[in-house]
Parts: sequence; C-alpha cells; structure tokens
Amino acid sequence: MPASAPASSDPGFTGRLTAVRARMTAAAKAAGRDPSSIILTAVSKTQPPEAIDAALAAGLRVFGENRVQEAQGRWLDRRARRPDLELRLIGPLQSNKAEDAVALFDVIETLNREKLVGALVSAASKAGRSPRLLVQVNTGEEPQKAGVAPRQADALIALARAQGLTVEGLMAIPPADEAPILHFALLKKIAERNGLGVLSMGMSGDYEVAIRLGATHVRIGSALFGDRNPVLMPSRP
Repeated sequence: MPASAPASSDPGFTGRLTAVRARMTAAAKAAGRDPSSIILTAVSKTQPPEAIDAALAAGLRVFGENRVQEAQGRWLDRRARRPDLELRLIGPLQSNKAEDAVALFDVIETLNREKLVGALVSAASKAGRSPRLLVQVNTGEEPQKAGVAPRQADALIALARAQGLTVEGLMAIPPADEAPILHFALLKKIAERNGLGVLSMGMSGDYEVAIRLGATHVRIGSALFGDRNPVLMPSRP
C-alpha cells in the first residue's frame, strides 16, 4: 500500500496555537522571563485523530494524556514514526497500570502516594527505563481530587528519591472556584525548598497567571483544540 500523505496544518488549529503562544510570550516577558523556557504541553486526551495530526503538523511534540489505555491506542504507532515526541501522563495513575505507563510515557506528572512509588520502582526495574516524575500536590486539599496534601509533599518527594526515582518537579490543579495565584505560589514554595526546577501548572483558563508565578510547563487543551470531544479512542484488545 502507498504511504499516506503527511497531515497538513488545520488553519483553525494553527490560529489557536498562534494565539496561545503569543499570550505565553507576553506573560513571560511581563514576568521578566525567557519565553523559550516555558514548554507548551498539548492536552490531547479524547481528541480525534485528525486533531492530533493537525497538532503534529503544526510542530507540537509535547503531549499530555489522562489515561494509559487511551494513550496507548493513540500514540503507540505515532511514537514509532516520531521519535522526537514527549508523552506526559497528566491523569491519575493506578498502581496496576504502572508497567504500561512506564513503557509509554517519558514523564509521569501524577505521583501522589507511597504505594505508587513502589509500583513505579518495580515497573522501572522490569522495563529497564524510568520516566521522569512530578509529584502532584493537591494544593486545595479537595477530597475529590488526586494529589498529596501540601504538608505531606516533602516526605513523598524524599521517599521517591530514596528509592532511586527521578523527581524533577511538581504538578497541581487549583480548585476551580478559587483564584489560582495562591495555589501556584504554594506549589512554587514547595518546589524551591525541595530543590525542584519543574513546575507543571496552568491550564487554558489560567496559564498566564501560572507563567507569572514560575510555571515551566503549561497544559493547554481547550484553548488549542476547542471544546473537549467526549468520544474516547477505542480500547486496545
């Protein structure tokens, strides 16, 4: 069969990407930061294949996914063709999915409990590779949301490091009904006292605030792709 033609850019997506990048640049300059030091993670969860191909055609290479199984269906073939991709798990990780997550993702942003530390150590040993990790902090201490409580973050970071895992930063999702600035400031404070340089914070509604507070990675979904598509990719057999 002939090889398929490379995807062409979607003008709508390209326009949204240009607007997001312009706002990221403005926020960085306002904070006295180098715009190139801030990485855009395209949140590709639930997006159809044509949206992913448009993002790739536009030059994006860093993508965030919520579910391991969905990400396998979306990225295994694409990753084989594009070795420059960086895949980041930004959704909760069940311990029984640790091996699959370690095999697929370059970065797991949602380390949030002691049990998962053990599962990731075991999975990394079996796979012979260890993704970089962020500890997810539940800055609002919301019972329905994943993440370690701020007062317990230092201990979890220390445990993961002691077990040989590479913890490079922190991630947080502030409460939807509160101003994010205090939550971003808290995350930055925890990172600084633990010598961590990566802060994944800020989404489509608040990434400019996050950049002003020191975000190194912003996770952008709807501002790039439009309203979320509820249709999930079919599960792998």
